[in-house]
Amino acid sequence: MDYHERLTAPAWYWLVAIVFGVSSIVAVGFWYGPWVAAAGALVVTAATTVLFAWAGRTDVAVTEKGLRVGPSVLEWPYVGRVEALDAEATRELLGVKADARAFTVEKAWLTESVVVTVDDAADPHPYWVIGSRRPAQLADAIERRRAEVRA
Repeated sequence: MDYHERLTAPAWYWLVAIVFGVSSIVAVGFWYGPWVAAAGALVVTAATTVLFAWAGRTDVAVTEKGLRVGPSVLEWPYVGRVEALDAEATRELLGVKADARAFTVEKAWLTESVVVTVDDAADPHPYWVIGSRRPAQLADAIERRRAEVRA
């Protein structure tokens, strides 16, 4: 595997969730009592953990088979132009310049991305937009593997 990244929620998201949970528990505890507050703490903790674990389960990998994003794979013969995008370019590509047919994997906490054009007339997606914490490294890994496959 040339590159691997898990798109997990950052630590400050967890901190905000904990603060929200504690404030909810304090409010409920003062109103309904300590037993209800304890039950509420369990529910809020479980819900937050499940939500963030679910949201951060997406893997991005550059493998010998192709570019894998979650369960989807773009095989090397169909990988076209690759470009790392900064926050502004990502915002534009996902906003005013967006193509509704594009395959996108974005998380709210990721501001930068990589765009990969799809060189397959039969594929309904003209390009993939993949959120990343390290878009330059991801783009380099894709380019290196693509060059190896085409050589």
